[in-house]
Amino acid sequence: MLHLTILQALNQARQDIEDTDARMLLQSVLNVSHAYLIAHSEHQLTPEQAQSFRLLTIRRVRGEPIAYLIGHREFYGLDFKITPAVLIPRPETELLVDLALEQIPPGHPCRILDLGTGSGAIALTLARHRPLADIVAVDCSADAAAVARINAGRLNVNNVHIIEADWFEGLLGERFDIIVSNPPYVARGDPHLAQGDLRFEPRMALTEGAGSDGLDCIRLIIAAAPCYLIAGGTLLFEHGYDQVEACRDLLGKAGFRKVISRCDLAGIPRVSGGRFGSFPRETARM
Repeated sequence: MLHLTILQALNQARQDIEDTDARMLLQSVLNVSHAYLIAHSEHQLTPEQAQSFRLLTIRRVRGEPIAYLIGHREFYGLDFKITPAVLIPRPETELLVDLALEQIPPGHPCRILDLGTGSGAIALTLARHRPLADIVAVDCSADAAAVARINAGRLNVNNVHIIEADWFEGLLGERFDIIVSNPPYVARGDPHLAQGDLRFEPRMALTEGAGSDGLDCIRLIIAAAPCYLIAGGTLLFEHGYDQVEACRDLLGKAGFRKVISRCDLAGIPRVSGGRFGSFPRETARM
């Protein structure tokens, strides 16, 4: 195999994949920054590095997500380890974090429950921004919970308790100020499952228990949440682009008040929620 320079390797890969993808893959192989690639464009790759880069390029051509190929993904300015056992954190989910943080003034202790934590992106981000919060992060997948624990260590977070459980299992008698969730909400048979990154992401996290309309997990969470919220506690969850009206209806019928829905940066309704019970404190900002 010829000794390729960084520039030559990138130019070869760009014939098959996007420029940004090629750069990220080569950065991962060499364990260097983007600035390094630019400043050392004539640096020669070893045969082993060139082979690794070529194999990753081939896998990317086949559609495998960049996050799985390089093993990490940025979310809310933090770097998370990512494996095929968990969903890839997406920018639109940052809206859920934004809305949760609005409910917790800095310096205010509270309890938060994150249902279906996956990589831990939501729970650990909240923990970093609200260090006085006591957070429980739940996932029914042992592999996902293991990834979340690794991320907690990487981010030096010690106020998140990660447990393997099915939704509210094992939490009887506990109460939380806020419950957040990015549950499975893709309907069985949805054509999007055969497109893009979704082809490679864990079906359990996308469709498991979501039902024919994608709402079964959301129904379960809305129905059970009042038993685990303090008086005036808040429930916030992500949902599909076409599910906002159904979610608002479910919240209203379950007794939630001050129901809200918010759009992501693309203008798509992405997060809904509300408050349950009486309101003894004016700490929330719904």
